[in-house]
Amino acid sequence: MKIFSKEQIYEGDKITAKKQNISSTELMERAGIQIFNWLHVRMQGAQVPIHVFCGIGNNGGDGLVVARHLITHGYNVKTYVVNCSDKRTKDFLINYDRIKETTKKWPEMLNCEADFPEIGADDIIIDAVFGIGLNRPADAWVKGLFQHFRTSKAFTLAIDMPSGLYADKVPKDENGVVWANHTLSFASPKLVFFLPQTAKYTQQWEILDIGLDPDYLFTTETEAELLGKNEMLQLYQPRDKFSHKGNFGHSLIIGGSYGKIGAVILSSKAALSSGAGLITAYVPKCGYSILQTSFPEAMVIADKDEEMLTDIQFDIEPSSIGIGIGMGTNEKTASAFETFLKKNKSHLVIDADGINLISKNEALLKFLPKQTILTPHPKELERLIGKWKDDFDKLKKVKEFSKAHELIIVLKGANTITVSNDKLYVNSTGNPALATAGTGDVLTGIITGLLSQGYEPLVATVFGVYLHGKSADIAVEDYGYQSLIASHVIEYLGKAYIDLFAPPEMPEQQVEEQEENNQQKQRTKE
Repeated sequence: MKIFSKEQIYEGDKITAKKQNISSTELMERAGIQIFNWLHVRMQGAQVPIHVFCGIGNNGGDGLVVARHLITHGYNVKTYVVNCSDKRTKDFLINYDRIKETTKKWPEMLNCEADFPEIGADDIIIDAVFGIGLNRPADAWVKGLFQHFRTSKAFTLAIDMPSGLYADKVPKDENGVVWANHTLSFASPKLVFFLPQTAKYTQQWEILDIGLDPDYLFTTETEAELLGKNEMLQLYQPRDKFSHKGNFGHSLIIGGSYGKIGAVILSSKAALSSGAGLITAYVPKCGYSILQTSFPEAMVIADKDEEMLTDIQFDIEPSSIGIGIGMGTNEKTASAFETFLKKNKSHLVIDADGINLISKNEALLKFLPKQTILTPHPKELERLIGKWKDDFDKLKKVKEFSKAHELIIVLKGANTITVSNDKLYVNSTGNPALATAGTGDVLTGIITGLLSQGYEPLVATVFGVYLHGKSADIAVEDYGYQSLIASHVIEYLGKAYIDLFAPPEMPEQQVEEQEENNQQKQRTKE
């Protein structure tokens, strides 16, 4: 799913109006009706007080359309205009006149804190104050209104995006943003829904199709994409009936040190469980018996040193290599790592101490093959690219780093983002249970295993991140957030693959929506 920028959404509105020969007011009416339908299906006429807060721009115009339709369908609605400027958009004024023609209860003007209405905890707030075009902080009294929403504990539904939240930067004052329970976003989600500093402003989001021109949506390239099951199905490589292990490559996992052999076991198991045909682990001597005993499917090559890697030598030709897990940054290991990089010709996934060693010696970057994959956690990333001001600055720096060195960077987090040149790929799977020791080692193994099967580096990365998160999503149903461990993610990889081909379960609300739409179509025919 593409994630459009605010400029692209504006352009889509213009093109849609022109190609479909409709006015911007008619497009606003269409958007408002979609929001009303979403509410109507769920509320079914319930007389819960609904407070619709409208700004004086186009987002406020959307709110006025919603309020008008709620009123004409008999809902208990109170409408307010947040009078934060002398400027009104044309479509706001048109819909302001329309709602005055619909009801004798004209929208109340809010000009200061003394005008704030009483809102009960069981009420519903519809936030239509500011839209994606916001470019300055809200006035102090408007911030007070947003805090009034929050302290009321009422369910808050934001239209397009929570008011006070920018589409392309992090707000400086969290009190100047609406904290929404749910956001109905037009055409596509917004990138800010997925970033650590801004995702908190909406607990859930949903896309509403407002009929933007399909050709524009299909052909327009976006900076970011949200990747889910549909996208992964297109990447999946089916297996031929007569294939054998040699067809799926030979993964090599290099790492480990005294007391940290478990990281290599996790990575190696994950590589084989992701579908690699063969797996070899390269470890210090102290890890030889451990691996042979705990993971009989793996072949093992031991370094000459007992406790650390000092001379990475092997006579196999791996299809892909994952390196760095549990490796340590000892001077001898650093030297062996540098020598290895200078000779290596295989696809690489570098994690943990491999990244730390590169951070200490940036000259090593020139020895990395194009499209090498780095999987840093936040502190490792900071060592690599330096500090950042906020999430948008971090993305900017990572894109520049990726482009300069032709690398793929995995930004691990609640919504893991893969960066390749100027493109961002946002993952849709995963949960807080992954915040546990060893899950990063598992991810390194999965991506390495996919590379060995012939997946291109970028495809192996985004597919691996998806499978990793999906496995945890399935496993958490059995283990819970606190008790899931990295080994469980490996155990459930098979179910993550199977889930790719499982028909989607339609949520109860979606079933109700479909039934409502069918009934509306039937009434139209009659």
